[in-house]
Amino acid sequence: MSEARNANVQTPAETTMSGTPPHGGVVERGLLIGGKSVPASSGKLADDICPWDGQVYARVAAGTPADITRAADAAQAAFPAWSAMGAFERREIFLRAAEVMAGRGEEAIAALAAETGASRLFAEYNLAFCIQVLREAAAAITRPAGELLPTSIPGAYSLAQRVPFGVVGAISPWNAPLVLGIRSIAIPLAVGNTVVMKPSEDAPVTCGLLLADALTEAGLPAGVLNVVTNDLADAGDVVAALIADPRVRMVNFTGSTGVGRRIGVQAAQHLKPAVLELGGKNPLIILADADPDLAVDAAVFGAFMNSGQLCMSTDRIIIHHSLAGRFIPRYVERVSALPAGDPADPATIVGPLINTRGAQRVSALVKDAAAKGATLLTGDGTIQGPNRTLIRPVVLTGVTPGMDIFAAEIFGPATVIHPVDSTQAAIDLANDTDYGLTGGVISRDLTAALDVAARVRSGIIHINDQGIADEPMAPFGGVQNTGYGKFGGTAGIASFTQQRWVTIQHSGRPTYPF
Repeated sequence: MSEARNANVQTPAETTMSGTPPHGGVVERGLLIGGKSVPASSGKLADDICPWDGQVYARVAAGTPADITRAADAAQAAFPAWSAMGAFERREIFLRAAEVMAGRGEEAIAALAAETGASRLFAEYNLAFCIQVLREAAAAITRPAGELLPTSIPGAYSLAQRVPFGVVGAISPWNAPLVLGIRSIAIPLAVGNTVVMKPSEDAPVTCGLLLADALTEAGLPAGVLNVVTNDLADAGDVVAALIADPRVRMVNFTGSTGVGRRIGVQAAQHLKPAVLELGGKNPLIILADADPDLAVDAAVFGAFMNSGQLCMSTDRIIIHHSLAGRFIPRYVERVSALPAGDPADPATIVGPLINTRGAQRVSALVKDAAAKGATLLTGDGTIQGPNRTLIRPVVLTGVTPGMDIFAAEIFGPATVIHPVDSTQAAIDLANDTDYGLTGGVISRDLTAALDVAARVRSGIIHINDQGIADEPMAPFGGVQNTGYGKFGGTAGIASFTQQRWVTIQHSGRPTYPF
């Protein structure tokens, strides 16, 4: 945390949606409350660090619980008019926001590289998916949302409506900032809620403020979306204030299972529903008859997209031993050749981890496994790069339950190959986890693949593909310690609305008992 010291600073007035300052200085941003950029009540700024070189990318207002109260005031005041706005008028805002994002694509891509170390490939995916989510949110506004229920009362109608909660608290993560940031707010807003958003301390611009800029430019009314950034040291207090505020009627969070568990407990204490999309220990099951080339392609992408920093990443490659001899050499050769380094280089596939803490954690998992007898097929977990955040891709085998990496979510550029002797052994290993987000099954025999998919405990499964996949109309979410609730499609609409029972009688009940 720091006060603004750099004279070459981008002020909130100079900022539209850009994460890039106009003259090469440091981005400076206030909170967004009631449609205005305002300083934090603390009067302080928090440093937002570029993971590749360790330089300050941005300074954002260090919000406090008092700022959450201000934001909730604004969101509550904006709710009646926003929820009553005509569907077509509301839809146009989201369609315009999609066009704003498309027109500012290069700015967004540059901001993703500078703030989160995203490769150009991953940044382009973020941008494209963000635009899709905005357009799908526009479509959701005019999607039927209710039921005509049977009733035993003559001449009456019985209806189940879906209505907004009111104010929604959205807590968005850093690892796919445009995707997960817009996902946390688009459908909640589209169905008539207002939002108080707390973006990650590691990406407050790209997973929060930049998205708010696009929606504001598209005509979103003041107070409908409010963004409170904060210093890492204050995160717990700010989140607790967001959940406890009586105007906030439900929350959504994407992030680690440890933090998600605490958020779920706090929400329950205040009798508020939560949508929680948390960690994963995702398997890619490769059956004996699989196409080896398809398996290699899927496994490389699944394990190393965004340097493995995705909840959907392939942590475990579970392969029938009869195919392992052909698969492993090809896979290791491909992984060893992945370009790793500066995310500003368009050729880079594996860039830095988000911070030194993340790099140290992944390195420790790899080194613990190696020390306990695992075999390193490529990479060794050494931390490199100007800011000590780069780990070159790692592939291990011979990993056993006594090694930390066996059960822990890796969340970095490493994966483990587990040869097995049977399909049943593959299923048992895939289910040997407390998580349950996604996974893949590769086989030429679709009947066999469907049988395996049916027996893997996860919220998502893909046949002849790995686990990284998302569509804005699909029900996205997990089971077990991956959390509960869904984003996307009709399931997402259900998550961010509540049912209300309404009856209509032409002239009152025909008789009353007294």
